[in-house]
Amino acid sequence: MASIISEKKKNVLILKLNRPDKFNSFNREMALLLISELDKAAADKEVRAIVITGEGKAFCAGQDLSEAVDSSGPGIKTIVDEHYNPIILRIRNIEKPIIAAVNGVAAGAGANIALACDIVFAARSASFIQAFSKIGLIPDSGGTFTLPRLIGFNMASALMITGDKATAEEAMQYGMVYKVFNDEVLLEQALVNAAHVATLPTKAIGLTKRLLNQTYNNTLVQQLDLERDIQVQAASTHDYNEGVKAFLEKRKPEFKGE
Repeated sequence: MASIISEKKKNVLILKLNRPDKFNSFNREMALLLISELDKAAADKEVRAIVITGEGKAFCAGQDLSEAVDSSGPGIKTIVDEHYNPIILRIRNIEKPIIAAVNGVAAGAGANIALACDIVFAARSASFIQAFSKIGLIPDSGGTFTLPRLIGFNMASALMITGDKATAEEAMQYGMVYKVFNDEVLLEQALVNAAHVATLPTKAIGLTKRLLNQTYNNTLVQQLDLERDIQVQAASTHDYNEGVKAFLEKRKPEFKGE
């Protein structure tokens, strides 16, 4: 049984974490397979949006601890260096919209992978847990970078220190989640949204991600300069020309993602 189920629906790629008996916790096989699938999606011009979700009752419970403590296993350093860091970097650097459909508990690395995505939808029964402190570890998978930027320093600090659970509704109030849906329609609604996003100018969305990745590193002047430079790139795309033409002709644009 493949630990990642990959399915393409028109221009949307669905990547489903598929170790439901282990609450979709990561082992080396699943991590490397997810990296491989993300790389293929990045190179596939037909793919204009990606949805990451989980099979069964959980989104992802983080690391499979039986592998982490196995003396013959990869070890913590390798797990972080070769599994989680590459996953987070791909999510942020693939210049296509990536949507998390959090269908259940998202704990540890599972929570931080979801929060690294561009849009986060959650089932009403979903929850987000920075579970690391419960086993004597620190938040990885970009958690200490992403979460304070999403919800503020003090709230992120509290959730990380206590390991308290944030419900889907609380996560939306905090700013971790864009929308919450009833469990039975989560994936359907995520795919509706992904299908819509896949019709938008993909190049511009990718360039927007590039700017957002830099926003906390730059001064205002630096960011304005970067916006100018990247706007020039956006203005050279097919979709910019199509968008302007459609606006002037008072019709719906037909973007190609080019």
